[in-house]
Amino acid sequence: MKRAWISLAVGLLLLAGLTTACGGGKSGAPANAPSKSATGEASSAEAIYKANCVSCHGVDLSGKVGPNLQKTGAKLSQEQITAKIQNGGGGMPAYKTTLKEPEIQALTEWLSAKK
Repeated sequence: MKRAWISLAVGLLLLAGLTTACGGGKSGAPANAPSKSATGEASSAEAIYKANCVSCHGVDLSGKVGPNLQKTGAKLSQEQITAKIQNGGGGMPAYKTTLKEPEIQALTEWLSAKK
């Protein structure tokens, strides 16, 4: 009986860790808050990336839990990148309700330049 409770507790902890591992935007500001930057669009996209993507794709885009994005612009079109951000898939959460359209567009343009 005690072993069953321990297994249940471990399972719940693992489930909680998996559901909070990617995205979530827990960087102090709400994930859907507009990103403001005095230095332009690239900095805004980087801020969006840091707030929503870095936990899975790494600070340098090299990948952690999620895939490497350092050359994603050479592999995917802007439309494919936008679709992936909006709809998620393959373990990635969908951000169409978390990010606003201008944020998705800025992030898409920034990632598509990574070649």
